[in-house]
Amino acid sequence: MEKETQSNRLVLFPCPLQGHISPMLQLGSFLHSKGFSITVIHTQFNSPNPSNHLDFTFFPIQDGLTSEEISSGNLVAILLAINANCKVSFRQRLAQVKEQEPENKITCVIHDDLMYFTKAVAKDLNIPNIMLRTTSVTNFLARTAVLQLRSKGHIPFPDSQSLSPVPGFHPLRLKDLPTTNFDTFEKYSELVVNACDVRTASAIVWNTTDCLEQSSLAQIQQQCPVPMFSIGPFHKIEAAASSSLLEVDTSCIAWLDKQSNSSVIYVSLGSVASISEKELTEMAWGLANGKQPFLWVIRPGSVSGSDGIEQLPQGFIEAIGERGYIVKWAPQREVLSHRAVGGFWSHCGWNSTLESLSEGIPMICLPSFGDQKVHSRYVSQVWKVGLHLDNELERGEIERAVRKLMVDADGEVMRVRAKDLKEKIEVSLRNGGSSYKFLNKLVELIMSL
Repeated sequence: MEKETQSNRLVLFPCPLQGHISPMLQLGSFLHSKGFSITVIHTQFNSPNPSNHLDFTFFPIQDGLTSEEISSGNLVAILLAINANCKVSFRQRLAQVKEQEPENKITCVIHDDLMYFTKAVAKDLNIPNIMLRTTSVTNFLARTAVLQLRSKGHIPFPDSQSLSPVPGFHPLRLKDLPTTNFDTFEKYSELVVNACDVRTASAIVWNTTDCLEQSSLAQIQQQCPVPMFSIGPFHKIEAAASSSLLEVDTSCIAWLDKQSNSSVIYVSLGSVASISEKELTEMAWGLANGKQPFLWVIRPGSVSGSDGIEQLPQGFIEAIGERGYIVKWAPQREVLSHRAVGGFWSHCGWNSTLESLSEGIPMICLPSFGDQKVHSRYVSQVWKVGLHLDNELERGEIERAVRKLMVDADGEVMRVRAKDLKEKIEVSLRNGGSSYKFLNKLVELIMSL
């Protein structure tokens, strides 16, 4: 295989958000192991660290983002601006890569579906494109449901209807739909509609696996006119280097080593979501009163308007003693695979959800926006491996949830189900499994381009 593909270059263009960069580079690592040369063209905003991927070639391009746009935190506006600004600079860089190494031809461009401007450029340069979708298939279908409901006047909906079921999307309720709190519906709709357009794509790659999303995959397969490959979870396919945009604190592993098996609850609400100081206080006392050891990630910016850690309530650190450990960012995959970890309190981004399911770790779900709400509902109602925190954060509710997950019989039932899902995911990645077969088919398809 390596001899056949060594003259074939793949150009990757990730969406510059942590949850999108990681799976793109994991996919790149797998394809590199099959002999392809990997070039990553990326925005200056949130640019990946080339020193973590020495086998790849990295090229930044001008993204035209202003400091005001970046500091606003409005993800919809940032992504629309990148799509509007980057076409010319991407085209120039792609043409340059093409000219510099004519013997090492560009076989195709693999781009995040939210970076839809790349499709037109690749088409102009007569280069095939493959689309990577880093969310779940179920969330993608729920996004299209949002557009349909909006067109019929059902969105926005009054609070009194928030618990109403979404027609044809059991068990989602209206409040679980992946709407945005970043921008107007019109702007969100523009982003989603463009990301849905697959007319020029040679294939679509999903970071998922059949055993998790069988019915959603069957549904989208009927709608999709191009080949689809469900080859996840990516982080289990290839031991890719870290692509974290934040500095990882590995000191927590030594603390975990001292804890009993399955006793620790790991708490991390992702790289984007933020909470208020009041919510931080309730989380802190809920964890303290839950009496379970915990590893808590409080990253800079995760508490609105502060560094986070200095906002912890007075007396909290003294109250928990050695029972809690707090870091600004953790090596999450290593943490979740550690024997001491028995539960994960998560925002339910897709990467975090997959990483937890892959290790058989049950969850407490606190979604913030977008796809997180869909995944939280699936964790609690479909896979039944977690609890959904539905109400306003309150220390008593948090304490009960921690004890239910980590100590009570309900939590043990979820743990058994989670271990069963872990085994099914492992089967899908082994020779003969669905992800394994699709991986081979993807390589064959790329070679045929």
